Amino acid sequence: MEDLEADEGSTAESSGLGGGHLARRRFVVALGFGIANAALLKRLPDRRRTPEVRQSVLPAAAPTTSPPPVRVPPALDATGVDGDDHLYDTVIAGGRVIDPDTGFDSLAHIGVDGDSVARVSLEPLTGRATLDATGLVVAPGFIDILSYRPNGYGDWYKIADGVTTNLCLHGLDDPVAEFLAETGPLQPPVNYGGAVDHYEHRKDIGVGIQRTNADQRAELLRLAEADLEAGAIGIHQQPEYTVDLETSEMVAHGELAARYAVPLCLHARYSEDHPPGTQREALDEAIGVARRTGCAIHFEHLNSTGGTGRMRGAIDQLEAARGEGLTVTACVYPYTSWATYAASARFNNFQEKYGISYGDLQVAGTSERLTEAGFRAARDDNRLTAAFAMSEEDVTDALAAPWVMIGSDSILESHHNNHPRSAGCFSRVLGRYVRERGVLSLQDALARMTILPARLLEAASPAMARRGRLRVGSVADVTMFDPDRIIDRATVADPGQESDGVVHVMVGGRLVRSGGITDRTVRPGVPILRGES
Repeated sequence: MEDLEADEGSTAESSGLGGGHLARRRFVVALGFGIANAALLKRLPDRRRTPEVRQSVLPAAAPTTSPPPVRVPPALDATGVDGDDHLYDTVIAGGRVIDPDTGFDSLAHIGVDGDSVARVSLEPLTGRATLDATGLVVAPGFIDILSYRPNGYGDWYKIADGVTTNLCLHGLDDPVAEFLAETGPLQPPVNYGGAVDHYEHRKDIGVGIQRTNADQRAELLRLAEADLEAGAIGIHQQPEYTVDLETSEMVAHGELAARYAVPLCLHARYSEDHPPGTQREALDEAIGVARRTGCAIHFEHLNSTGGTGRMRGAIDQLEAARGEGLTVTACVYPYTSWATYAASARFNNFQEKYGISYGDLQVAGTSERLTEAGFRAARDDNRLTAAFAMSEEDVTDALAAPWVMIGSDSILESHHNNHPRSAGCFSRVLGRYVRERGVLSLQDALARMTILPARLLEAASPAMARRGRLRVGSVADVTMFDPDRIIDRATVADPGQESDGVVHVMVGGRLVRSGGITDRTVRPGVPILRGES
């Protein structure tokens, strides 16, 4: 029951969002580097504390001035090299190095030994191999916090979009042991891991979307805990699809999430904002779970669920929850349409629920908007169908919240009945929302792709405590891009187009992409598991 969502921004804008679309609001906020580093990063919890303690206390006020510049990021550990005569395996030379964890932003050189960053230096270094990063931004590899499992095809488009870690927090579709057994032989170029798939467990015990009894709930918790012990880094639930899921079942899984220090990742119960079930009620339900259990709640693709058409109200709700000290985060994708399979319940009465018409629908991988007959055919074939049902402000209002991350909610498959964000999500943020529109600063946008997801998950997974950063001791997952050129090229009609401007990508110290060309023989991805470094 995937909720894979996407959009073609230029089409949505030129269409005026169609008759009956929700009114656009004018709210675009450009965040400065001081806020990006101080307010954005510090608002995320230090989840290295014990999971029984509620975390993430919202500061009373964000600093109004930038912090002093960081000359060289402090080391994560004592594994670095100080000698000027050391010969590094690889030197990344002369790029604009940005470490969102510390605020370091300077022309610098990085020495890589093995799979780790061994030195960050303002002076040139010597290596067995040298990678010229002149004119490029050198950033931690992007972490896609809400993707789907590597499939041997879409993984390469992730690399071209700057993604080095592909996390299936929307659920693994299988028990963790099976996921690892099936994914390992693919030898993905990206790191991979994911969350307990609560809906799949429901199917496994024969419940599906129906209400559970006490014995069934106990078995679901047993299966979830087994997956956590096997390495899952979150728990995923989707009450909009498992329509008879009771709040008490969410609470029970929230208690388990708190015990294992992993986030409870939720596709909120209501995506429409009309009685009898409203988005406000859906977010309040989830916040109540966080309040009762102390678990971290991560709201999946907030722009297409709890925030559609009322993003400012949704952000205010979640800000208030964070003000209580609750650990609440969210992710969005930078498109103004969502999509899912046409036969799903989400498309029931879609005109009334979302204020759109047949002409606002488009089967992903095709070029035409639908008619009533076309929609019936798409539903009969259960084709993945995009719905242009969100305004640009649904995206920009979400990006104004400093604790909102970027997650694609998609991975490209060979049939291309997918969404453009499966190939262009991260480059779209950097090209359209940073360079062209100035909605985010570069440092702020990079933090949402790197250090914020790393911090959310590092209490459960030591491997994430060494990612999302560019410091001595961090894993050498590095994305190098041209800030003047980076842009998405994938569209709803043709999602299988690589992004432009991602020049070099290194995963675990190995160069997977060089000079804008991906080497598909290099496959250094490793599992990201709970409790393992």
